[in-house]
Amino acid sequence: MTREIMSKPLPGETPNSRLRQLGMMNLLYSLQKADTALTITTVTELTGMTRKAAQETLDPLVARGLLLESWGRTSLGRGKARQYQIAPEIFDKLQGVYGA
Repeated sequence: MTREIMSKPLPGETPNSRLRQLGMMNLLYSLQKADTALTITTVTELTGMTRKAAQETLDPLVARGLLLESWGRTSLGRGKARQYQIAPEIFDKLQGVYGA
């Protein structure tokens, strides 16, 4: 994950953006392990980021294939909300490296 983000910059991407992505992946991994919904709302509540800033950090992770994005219901059951999941391939690679 670190290698994918740091050594393969997307067009126009800054080093600061890539560092934010690493931090975001760490947060999302912790949330997923705690069986917490991976949504923009969850990220903004935990980090204090604006929705726009959170989305700007999540979008490149989706573009890289590190996150999968889908649409689900909001927590109130009305409307649609983006939901994220760490790509299963990430865990497969980690298992190969760490035997976890």
